[in-house]
Amino acid sequence: MEPGTFRILVVDDERPLATLLSRILQDAGYQVETAHSGREALERVGAFSPNLVLTDLKMPDISGLELLRQVRSERPEVDFILLTAYATVETAVQAMKDGALDYLVKPLKEPEELRLAVRRALERQALVAASDVLRGKLAEGLPPPEILFAGMPEVEREIREVAGTEATVLLLGESGTGKSLVARAIHHLSGKDGPFVEINCAAIPETLIESELFGHERGAFTGAVKTRRGKFELAQGGTLFLDEIGELPLPAQGKLLRVVQDRAFERVGGTSTLITDARLVAATNQDLARATTERRFREDLYYRLNVFPVTLPPLRARRDALPRIAAHLVETIAARVGKKVRPPEGADYERLADYPWPGNIRELYNYLERAIILSREGRLMLSPPGGAPPPGSAPSGPETGPVKTLQEREREAIEEALRQTGGHRRKAAELLGISLRTLQYKLKAYGLSGRRGQDRPADETPAG
Repeated sequence: MEPGTFRILVVDDERPLATLLSRILQDAGYQVETAHSGREALERVGAFSPNLVLTDLKMPDISGLELLRQVRSERPEVDFILLTAYATVETAVQAMKDGALDYLVKPLKEPEELRLAVRRALERQALVAASDVLRGKLAEGLPPPEILFAGMPEVEREIREVAGTEATVLLLGESGTGKSLVARAIHHLSGKDGPFVEINCAAIPETLIESELFGHERGAFTGAVKTRRGKFELAQGGTLFLDEIGELPLPAQGKLLRVVQDRAFERVGGTSTLITDARLVAATNQDLARATTERRFREDLYYRLNVFPVTLPPLRARRDALPRIAAHLVETIAARVGKKVRPPEGADYERLADYPWPGNIRELYNYLERAIILSREGRLMLSPPGGAPPPGSAPSGPETGPVKTLQEREREAIEEALRQTGGHRRKAAELLGISLRTLQYKLKAYGLSGRRGQDRPADETPAG
């Protein structure tokens, strides 16, 4: 969205001020009309269809807040910025609750203050427009509910109940359990118009984390050559996902606490108080309760975040659902990499279910992606996860039939890999997803090591 297509209605009963504001915005390239009362503004909204209404808070007939309520009840897409000479955080918070995007204090210190506020409104609407386009793609990128919540119906029930509220959600669970996907599902189910904004608290240097979260003013520190909005501003009207919240440095935790409590913050190096209505979802694989006792995490922040905790179970606790999850991942990955593969067989799924998957869904995804990339002629070769037989599948006596069957299938997989690679051991090991050393051990264990070419170097030896 460009300034020339952005329509602004300026509403103020002080005609000289309305004219001045209008000229400032017209000089910046915006389409501007004025109204001098609340009732006149209601008429102009229908005819002018503004993207933004800049209105005085105190007017003799209809107040700015009442104007906001009436307009947004029928046209929620219209943004509002309030002008007030009675600035308090409480007034601003009430305005934000009623749907205002921002507020400015009269008299303005300089024209740039107005231009910046309007520019933020334009950028937000551009983000919302992009979000509308991407929302369908975001929903398509999410697994269907029967896959995302497979094996954890209680989690699905909790997520559906909390999604439509404004409650802060704390997602708990081991690495790789799908916390980011569940956070996106919460945003999608909430029906919010704003964007989904994500930040990994562990991936940002401690010296930059406050700037990433809250933004900074030009000149706030070395390298801050221009004003930059933080994640809380970018997530306005949407959802802010704070991943790995347990890694947030203590100084930033104090500032985050204020935002969680009051919805108010300042940019680094700034003095103006900004208000956010972004919904918060946080996630961690740490024991935050323990971290508070060790004074690595603020206890007051923990209680503020722990309003609605949801624990995602590890994959090993969802074994009955593993075939459905794996089948969906195979279909998704195969389409992404452009390969056609036949679905794994039941015995393959049993092998997968016997492995503990310490890396959870992320490990399963990477494992299947490698198997699909290395597949030949549509056949998916599922080697033992982790490069070795799963726990409990070690060779044993002949009376343990099911384990023997796994060994037979493993031998068949090795023979097939050797056949496909012309007996090249290193390539066969890559195809199977195991190390060359492991393959050599298994060749010997299955009596396959005495074939032709055994005297050649291991990485060149045809073993078939």
